[in-house]
Amino acid sequence: MGGVPCLRVFRCHAQQSRRCLQSKGALDSSLCLVKDSDGTVLLPVLRSCLSQLDLQSFRTTLASDSACELVWSQSPLQSKKERGRSRCNKLEKILQQMLESCGERWTEEQRGDLPHSFQRHGDLVLLGDNCFTLPLWKKMDNQLWCAVARGLGAKRLAKMSRISRDGFRSPEVTMLLGEHSWVQHVDNGIRYEFDVTRCMFSAGNITEKLRVAGFDCRGETVVDLYAGIGYFTLPYLVHAKASHVHACEWNPDAVEALQKNLEANRVSDCCTIHRGDNRQLKLRDVADRVNLGLIPSSEDGWLVACRLLKRTTGGILHIHQNVTSPSQNTAANDGTQRDSGKKADMEVWQTWADDTANHIASLLRDLSGALWTTAIQHIEHVKSYAPHVHHVVLDLECRPS
Repeated sequence: MGGVPCLRVFRCHAQQSRRCLQSKGALDSSLCLVKDSDGTVLLPVLRSCLSQLDLQSFRTTLASDSACELVWSQSPLQSKKERGRSRCNKLEKILQQMLESCGERWTEEQRGDLPHSFQRHGDLVLLGDNCFTLPLWKKMDNQLWCAVARGLGAKRLAKMSRISRDGFRSPEVTMLLGEHSWVQHVDNGIRYEFDVTRCMFSAGNITEKLRVAGFDCRGETVVDLYAGIGYFTLPYLVHAKASHVHACEWNPDAVEALQKNLEANRVSDCCTIHRGDNRQLKLRDVADRVNLGLIPSSEDGWLVACRLLKRTTGGILHIHQNVTSPSQNTAANDGTQRDSGKKADMEVWQTWADDTANHIASLLRDLSGALWTTAIQHIEHVKSYAPHVHHVVLDLECRPS
């Protein structure tokens, strides 16, 4: 049969379906997904994995009997390299024409100063600080930013210089083009609104947000100790169906966005926002589950989380941490070396998890005066921050003995 095999799902299920395909090694990651006008998305599937594709299992995972089918796309799907190249080529062509019309010569130095990556939030593109650094661009001013927006298919532009050290991890962002800085980002069917000059959007945490969305939290009270604009608060409410979430956040700009997002997703009645330092939180003995989504370490919140767990039944802690592995000998670059490195990383994660479980058990014993058992349910690798530095999440079950 000709064409490219694809899984057709509703757009609201696209992220979850992509993750399922990835976990089975069936997603053709070299090709771009395709959005159809009927509200569905085509996810390219590797031909070699077609015989292993269980559609009924997918429908069960998505809790949906509709729009989950295998189709063959007769139109050629664009590769990710081609898409990135075409965007870069278009931008480069527009800027080259602009410079030449101003009597300037196009050089390799200018080509190397163009953006290689960026974040897109609706009609706003957020550039990094490693582009448009040459003095020549400053002479172009607004003409430059209009040309860049046209090349990237945006209406507004902003540029991030760094993350501030104000305790809130606020971004230092300058608007380059456009009248306002509020944006909307839709992630796994959840709508997030925020001001790009005041709040960050953690796009790299998508796998963990999808995992949280797959939890069954019906009947549970959840506390999100580091809520931000609702990265995890909203998946707990919208998809995991938590009965109530207590969201703690000390950044007033993030609180403003969180309130908007709860209302936009129609779950504000199921959430209580606690402003300020969560170490001063008065809540006790309420939580079936506590999310500690702070990196590089959430250790400052461990004692608070232990106080929050229900005294008679306990609950589950989701503890985020950046764990550093010892550097490996990289002289060999074969599969054996990679497997050895992965094994070494996992051993370090396990050691950290064991130490954390013991520490939490000790904190719970000191707080309650009784013995508690802690059991490691799962260690999730979210992403790598740098060589040998990994963001992991420990799911720790804590029960009074």
